[in-house]
Amino acid sequence: MDLIRIILALLLPPVGVFLQVGFGAQFWINILLTLLGYIPGMIHALWVIVKHRDRYPA
Repeated sequence: MDLIRIILALLLPPVGVFLQVGFGAQFWINILLTLLGYIPGMIHALWVIVKHRDRYPA
């Protein structure tokens, strides 16, 4: 499941974050970062997926 989230984070960063943590603060931060620039949103999405991997197992 992490592989799917990572692929989605590369293509559509907010979707990858949503699948990992839902509609939380991290999701809205990622929306803002993605609107400001695709690369910052993608980096943040990957960071959220890796950081929260143990908290929200698939």
